[in-house]
This record gives sequence, structure tokens and C-alpha cells, in this order.
Amino acid sequence: MKQITAAQRLLFTTITILYWTSMYVYVPTLSPYLSDRGLSLPFIGIVLGSYGFVQMFVRFPLGILSDRFGKRKPFILLGMLTAAISCLLFLIPGLWLWPLAGRLMAGVCASTWVAFTVLYASYFGAGQTGRAMGNISVMTVSGQMIGMLLSGWLNDAFNSNAPFTVGAAIAVIGLLLAFVLKEPRSEQRDQPGMSFAMIQKVVRTKTLLQVSLLSILAHGVLFITMFGFTPLKAEEMGADGLKLTVLVFAFMLPHAFASLVTARWFTPKFGYWGTIGTGFILSAICTAAMVFADSFGVLVATQAINGFAQGLHMPLLLGLAIRDVELPGRATAMGLYQALYAVGMFSGPFLAGWLNESWGLNGGFVFGSLLGAMAFVLVVMWAMTERKSSRLSIAGKRSEEING
Repeated sequence: MKQITAAQRLLFTTITILYWTSMYVYVPTLSPYLSDRGLSLPFIGIVLGSYGFVQMFVRFPLGILSDRFGKRKPFILLGMLTAAISCLLFLIPGLWLWPLAGRLMAGVCASTWVAFTVLYASYFGAGQTGRAMGNISVMTVSGQMIGMLLSGWLNDAFNSNAPFTVGAAIAVIGLLLAFVLKEPRSEQRDQPGMSFAMIQKVVRTKTLLQVSLLSILAHGVLFITMFGFTPLKAEEMGADGLKLTVLVFAFMLPHAFASLVTARWFTPKFGYWGTIGTGFILSAICTAAMVFADSFGVLVATQAINGFAQGLHMPLLLGLAIRDVELPGRATAMGLYQALYAVGMFSGPFLAGWLNESWGLNGGFVFGSLLGAMAFVLVVMWAMTERKSSRLSIAGKRSEEING
């Protein structure tokens, strides 16, 4: 494989950060923005959930196409283009249709993330997938944090349309830079195409299916809370744009820190399942604590711990999704993984929106907490099963050695 230069890695990092910044520059103000336009809580839940709904159907086919052609760059270009279109659709006044269309287009944009992750993984050697996914998770969180930190300031300094205008401009810059991006030669080889048998082999990978289910629950929690209704709860407490910025910073900074150090510090000491399980139980507790948050300061504290907790399991789940899959099928595996966790992006806020209508915002947070608790139980069960299988395997080898 041709060596990737430091300049190309820096270019990829810049494009990735711009990609996530353009998509998340309006997220903290989105639910208040939709509420100010007179939309009901159930419909706000539909708009928020539509982002994940599209990804359920688009990500897997994009992954197969990427593997079929052995190309990642065209899909990265598509991602930057749809990011710009998404922001522009929100700027069209009038009908409820346009915010929905904008969020649906954002779902198409996010579906191209398959190509980003697989291309970046190809920059690293065998056995370094965890490191690669840790790095790209930091890029993701950095872009999301920059966008979300800008959101409140743009809203206060200019108007509610400013985040969408800036998001479109950022996406256009990212699109222009993406044209200069180069792929490794091994990524540009002709592919024989993903046969049905090869796809079957990928989708039957045990680890891929396990982490996909966990990621559905993880993204359900995330899109109910910080990327969903948490900003609306803060606004009900009287938070302005500056306080929303503080809230975002409180969540994203620990999230970025945990994503950076998880593979280096926590996984070697506690193992994959131990680290993932810790993240889920902390997330469940913090999401439940939001129900009892009676001040903005307490809300910020819950989000700080929640951000760190989700930074523990998100990068590990991402890396495990392709760890046991051969290189030619990795985009297919990543496409399936991301399509499945999009179920959580859609169903989490969608169901929470209806619960919020009947029980207030706290109803959705209780639901999110239950999702985190379910994930923790699954992690404990699978860890125990794996440990038992490992003991039986060791015992079997010893028995063969004695009999031999």
C-alpha cells in the first residue's frame, strides 16, 4: 500500500471535522427552533428521528456499493454536498415540510460516514483498527463540539437562521477540500463485487451483530438526550445561547477526552466488555438523574458525566464492528453496523417525543435510562458467556495435552 503522507492525513482530519461541524452547528438550537415555529412535541420527535430513519435504509447499500467499486472518495464528496443541501433546506420559510426535508437530507449525509471510517482505517496496519477508530472518534467529537459550540453564539448574535447559513458555508468548504483527497492504491483496486455469499458471511459475524445491538441502544440514549431533548429542558430552565454553549461544552469535552484515551488506558486494564459496560451503566444513571435536575448547574453535571460515559463505549463499538471482518468486506460491515444503530437514532427520539407529550420531558429521559440499563445487562450476559467459553476452551486444550 502506498504510504499516506502527513499532509493527506491532516487534510482528511480537516475534512472530517468540517463534515461533522456542518451537520451539528444547528443541533443544540434545533428543537427550540422547531418549537418556536409552532411544531408539536410529537412532530419534533419525528423530525429529530427522521435523521436516523433515512440511515437505516441508506447506509448498508452505500457500504456495499463502496466495496463493490473499491472507492471511498466519491461517497465523501456526496456527504459534503448533502450536508450543504440539508442546511439550505432549513432556511426555506413556511411549511413544516422543509425542516423535515432538511433533517432527512442530513440523514443521507450521515450515511456517507461509512466511507470516512473505512478509508481512515485503511491508513493503518493490521491490528491497529482500535487505534484508528479512537482517532476518528476524536475527529467526530471535535467537529460536533465545534459546531454545537458555535450554535448558541450564532443564534444569539444574529438570528435563528444563522446556524444553518454557516453550516452550509462550512460544508461547501469541506466539499472543495475533498476534491484534493487521495485514496491509498489498495483502496483504488478493482473489486470483483460483493457476492451474496460474501454479504451473508459479513452479516453473520457474531461480534458485528452484538455491537450493532448495543449501538442501537447507545444511539437511542444519545439522541434522546444531548442530540435531542436536553437543550429543550435547558431552555425551559431559562438557558440562553451562552448557557446552551456551556451545556454543549460540558458534554462534548469529556466525550472527546474519553474517546481519545479509552483504547490506550481503559481497554488494556478492564477489557472491551468491562469498559463498554461501565460506559452504559454510567450513562443510564446520568440520564435518569436528569429527571431530578432542578437547576441548570445540576443538568450540566449530568451531561458532563454522561459525555464521558458515552465516550467510553462509542469508539470501542465502532472498532469492534469491523475487527473480525476481512478488508474487502469492511465497508459492507460498517454500512450494516451504522444502518442498524440508526434504528436507535430514529426510534429513540421518536418514542421519546410521544412520551414527552403525555408525561413531559422527563418521560423521555426515563425511557433513555432504561435503554442504557438494557445495554448494560446485555454486556454482562455476553461477557459471562465469553468468559465461560474461554475457560472451556482452555480446559479442552489441557485435556488433549494430557491424553496426548
